[in-house]
Amino acid sequence: MRPHPVLDQLGPHAARLIHNPIAHVLAADHERCSGFSLRVGPIYANFARQKYDRAALDALFAVAEQIDLKQALQRLVDGEWVNVSEQRPALHTALRSDIGQSPIALAAYHSAQQQLSQMAALVSELEASTVTDVINVGIGGSDLGPRLCVEALRNAGSGRFRLHFLANVDGHALDHLLHTLDPERTAVLLVSKSFRTQETLLNGAVLRDWLGAQGVARLYAVSSRPDAAVAFGAPERQVLAMAETVGGRYSLWSTVGFAIALALGMEGFRALLSGAAQMDAHVVGQPLRQNLAVWHALTAIWNRNALGFGSQAILPYDERLGFLPDYLQQLVMESLGKSVRSDGSAVEHATGPVIWGGVGSSVQHSFFQSLHQGTDTVPADFIGVVRPAHTLAGHHNALLANLLAQTQALATGEDNDDGNRRYPGDRPSTLLLLDELNPESLGAMLALYEHSTYLQSVIWGINAFDQWGVELGKRLADQLLPAVVDKDSTATDPVTRIVLQEIHARR
Repeated sequence: MRPHPVLDQLGPHAARLIHNPIAHVLAADHERCSGFSLRVGPIYANFARQKYDRAALDALFAVAEQIDLKQALQRLVDGEWVNVSEQRPALHTALRSDIGQSPIALAAYHSAQQQLSQMAALVSELEASTVTDVINVGIGGSDLGPRLCVEALRNAGSGRFRLHFLANVDGHALDHLLHTLDPERTAVLLVSKSFRTQETLLNGAVLRDWLGAQGVARLYAVSSRPDAAVAFGAPERQVLAMAETVGGRYSLWSTVGFAIALALGMEGFRALLSGAAQMDAHVVGQPLRQNLAVWHALTAIWNRNALGFGSQAILPYDERLGFLPDYLQQLVMESLGKSVRSDGSAVEHATGPVIWGGVGSSVQHSFFQSLHQGTDTVPADFIGVVRPAHTLAGHHNALLANLLAQTQALATGEDNDDGNRRYPGDRPSTLLLLDELNPESLGAMLALYEHSTYLQSVIWGINAFDQWGVELGKRLADQLLPAVVDKDSTATDPVTRIVLQEIHARR
């Protein structure tokens, strides 16, 4: 693919550095280890093991200046139409602060505050009830964000409720819940922006009936179409609105975070919002060179476009962050998996990489062989936590030692006359360290990734806030459902028709 014209200036630096190992770049710049790091509140970031030097970094920041990333951030928080294909703003920052000072941003902020007040009242009612279990029914952004936060912040919650998450249309998880929970002590929370999501409505209908006529009083919903939720059977006062201007993968800060608030309490949920708001203020207020989101985004651009790396690993060294790779997979790949620019023209350069990963140190015993000695170079974000929420010091010291060892080994490698025992090194990574994993630090980190993702989209000229690519499969599934149900129905696609015959023959 031909690179974006503004990105052409990165080519000579990439050609100069491609055969210059990271270890050599580190040795040549004695101030690099501290100079390529930033601290923002509870987050320390170190980019010293990325495969660029100061000259290449200057070229990257020149790209940021030419494209005017500072103004792009201001357009986002002020509620301009950054979601061009749907002709609307993306106002997720207004869910957590009044940083945007335009009338539309301030109106969104005040509306969000009203919705949070309604959610707080429902949280209080549930806390005073006999409910012990809550099932969050949603998929995509209605599941991944709340699930990540509830799991990551389990040490910060009161433990008042047991939270369960139901996403897939596969009935096995639902069947398990129906056999293990008591409907008289269970509340069901249906989360769907459109309230048309097939998976959520199928699961929700079964759970509504399972609760029974009296149990519907324990049915709650979150949607941008409250009337549809009421028509489905949720009591009107237990339906929380969410804004059309917030995409699902950016929505955990809204009433979509109802499950998070039940797990943490409203004080903990507001602390999560506060951490994100602090990152917003940093990203909008700091100059490019001191801006963590800009630096993170430019690093991703360098790895994707200048060096040509096609995937990115997310490697949290904290079991509580086990869902972070899944969450970021949706955030980044649904936002940046585009081959058409915002103006409708074809993209002529590589865009979003494949995002994948897992939790250290477990993954060291699975795919790290490929990271160290495979033929493909995979840049990685390593995430660590300095202060754990447990008292097992020996365990945490070993975990941190593994984290540090892997980042060092990937970058510097180790020579050996036996090629099987040789570590080529020269594998780039970024290290993010949280002082501790709490609502504030998690909120700040997730907001960092949101802003980095948006800035990458600005550089590539694509829309980070639509997801038309997921629609065709949904439409085809609706069309094929009758043929799956009734063997006398048919499909137009010849391969699908043969497969349907096999399915019906084996039922």
